[in-house]
Formats: sequence, C-alpha cells, structure tokens
Amino acid sequence: MEEIKRLKRDLIHKGNVIDFYEDTMQIPNGNVVKWDFIEHQGAAAVVAVRDDGKLIMVRQYRNALERYTLELPAGCVDYKGEPTVEAAKRELTEETGFTADSFELLISIYTTVAFCNEKIDIYVAKGLKAGQQDLDEDEYINVEVHDIEELCRMIYDCEIQDSKTVAAVMAYKNKYC
Repeated sequence: MEEIKRLKRDLIHKGNVIDFYEDTMQIPNGNVVKWDFIEHQGAAAVVAVRDDGKLIMVRQYRNALERYTLELPAGCVDYKGEPTVEAAKRELTEETGFTADSFELLISIYTTVAFCNEKIDIYVAKGLKAGQQDLDEDEYINVEVHDIEELCRMIYDCEIQDSKTVAAVMAYKNKYC
C-alpha cells in the first residue's frame, strides 16, 4: 500500500463526547485533500442476559434521529484509558439498575470507520441482579426485556438499526444460541 500522509490536523470543535478535526492529507497521487475526523474516547456496551435467556434492553430518545430507539445498555468511558469493562459495569447499573456476576468480552467494533475512531467493546453479562436505575440528568430510559428471536426479527424488520446493537445481538446469537 502506498503511503498516505497527514500534513496537519486542526481542531474545529471540542465537544463533551467528541472532538471534531479537519485533517489536511496528502494521498499517494500527490493531491492534498481535506478529511473530517471525529475523535471519540471509547465506549462499552452490554448484552445483559437474564437466567431465562432473555436480554435486557433500553429504549431511549436519540436526538440525532429525532426518535426513540431500542438498544443495548451502553455508554462512554469516563476517561481515556479507563478499562471498558468498568464502563460496561457502570452503564449496565446506571441505565438498567442491574448488576452482573460476570462480564465476558463478546466483540469490539468501530462504529463509523470513514470519519470516526469510536470503538465500542461489547460484553456479555450474566448472573444479573436487579437494582435501581441511576440515570444521568440528561437521560430518560425505559428498560425492556426481549428474547433473541424477537430481537433478530426487529433487526430484519429495520426496527432496530443501532449498529452496536445489531452487531452484538447477531454475534451473541451466533456464539451462544
């Protein structure tokens, strides 16, 4: 592969969750081009499996889509370098109220490789114990329970379109069901 060289990276906007940059790149044919880059500190998500095999899901409003979505419990790491399993444990409890006896890494995904480095480590949590939600001030989340076949149907019917949830449900079904 021929070398692509970053000539410059300019911070356009520093956000709460992401930083937006404009990169000046030299591509192999010699052209100098501008590429957008979104830096994300990383996240974790959880396939929370009850003893009966059903999965704990969350329904929440997503501003970018202007609608509610059904997703896995998930959230950002609190700081760069935080172990994602710690973020997974925290987000499961905050969003659903559940804790778990075990967490096993299922898959890692990059959500939008064309312009963003967001990496989400997705864990399977088992040995669930119910508790109290501890939502952030900007969160309103309903907890739902679904079986794997219902979730797969919802994916194929385009009712679930969140990439981390689609990837995790399919990977979980392939590995464990």
